[in-house]
Amino acid sequence: MFDGLKNSLGNAIKKIVKSSVIDEKLIKELAKDVQRALLAADVNVKLVLEITKNLEKRALSETLLPGLSRKDHIVKILYDELSKLLGDESEFEFKPDRQNKIILIGIQGSGKTTATSKLAKFLTRQGYKVGVVGADTYRPGALVQLRTMCTKSNVEVYGEENNKDSPNIVRNGLKHFAGQPLDVILIDTAGRHKKEQDLLEEMDRINKAAEPDLALLVIDGTIGQECFSQAEAFHSTIPVGGVIVTKLDSSAKGGGALAASAATGAQIMYIGTGERIDDLEKFSPTRFVGRLLGMGDVQAVLDLAKRLEEEGDDVRLKRISSGKMNMEDFFYQLEEVSSAGSLQGLVDSMPGLSGMIKGNQVGQMEDRISRWRYIIQSMNKAEKADPDLINRSRTQRIARGSGWPEGEVKELIKSYKNSKNMMKSSKGRQMQGTLRKMGLG
Repeated sequence: MFDGLKNSLGNAIKKIVKSSVIDEKLIKELAKDVQRALLAADVNVKLVLEITKNLEKRALSETLLPGLSRKDHIVKILYDELSKLLGDESEFEFKPDRQNKIILIGIQGSGKTTATSKLAKFLTRQGYKVGVVGADTYRPGALVQLRTMCTKSNVEVYGEENNKDSPNIVRNGLKHFAGQPLDVILIDTAGRHKKEQDLLEEMDRINKAAEPDLALLVIDGTIGQECFSQAEAFHSTIPVGGVIVTKLDSSAKGGGALAASAATGAQIMYIGTGERIDDLEKFSPTRFVGRLLGMGDVQAVLDLAKRLEEEGDDVRLKRISSGKMNMEDFFYQLEEVSSAGSLQGLVDSMPGLSGMIKGNQVGQMEDRISRWRYIIQSMNKAEKADPDLINRSRTQRIARGSGWPEGEVKELIKSYKNSKNMMKSSKGRQMQGTLRKMGLG
């Protein structure tokens, strides 16, 4: 998804990472690179200029956050601005003890019926009981397609092949499901065009018949920034509570579609990333941008850094930052890193390391962390407090207890000592030290 945009932005970030001096000229070059990347992804020119203007201004004037290098800070600003472009994270709150009704609307060919089936599968995986009403009376085979796809997730579809009165089908469908223990009822409607007034009026009648808790606008991601006018037209007929952007897997205009949808004020809730029924995911601007920049979830990394700096265990943190940490502190660091997300995302998020460590090496690191947990858990209290006590006989005992070779125990001790020394010299404040805190430095 968005390989061209991802590569362009990645190259722009590498230019910052590899530079020995961060000055105004370099920041302006970064802004130009970001402009080209976003324009190529069909993002609106005005939005692009606003992002890059903010990027320049903030990079040149903002005070560095505690624990961040200047390079880290600039990447964080880019991350912030791109996330802001895509709107806030939004999620529909399902009300318990009632049937929540969701109507899906959009123009013909937007992938609405497929999106309905995918959403039904997505919600069933979340533990909700779902029913579907097929009210598309215009497209031949729509009801058959809907039933075929929903069968894969064991979701019942109500429809009437010979009835062309969509509002009536919706009313009958809601009556059909009324006595069933369902959490959500999805209503698939016929495709409209923003200029087809009679169809828009019928959609209004369907809306009144359904009285939905949420109207989801389904938009084809391949149309790019045209999404804006489309979303506005539908929003004027039915208040759109959220957007599903489909067909992002093969679209060079996906960036424009996402940006335009967000600009309407109706937040993007889900995105379709492929043809399979499982290819629908909840949309999170921050996580999406992190993946786009090849950085995992940057916010998770920053939250980790903040916790390491500010959270309650002052005694532990003072030991760690002064280079006096013991093996229990080391184990604590491993657990903290694990809670922040995958190691790959963590490595990719650090400008000093992004692109320098290959995927197979990260995999080896993650495997090693997993083994180290068992080894540390096999140590007694005294050994955790003072790893210098661990001699040959203790190494043999720990190896037997953990189920791993003696060489792995020795590697852990060696990495622990390296980490301890590095933490002492860096005072535990630089983000590039995060890997060192894990004993991988």
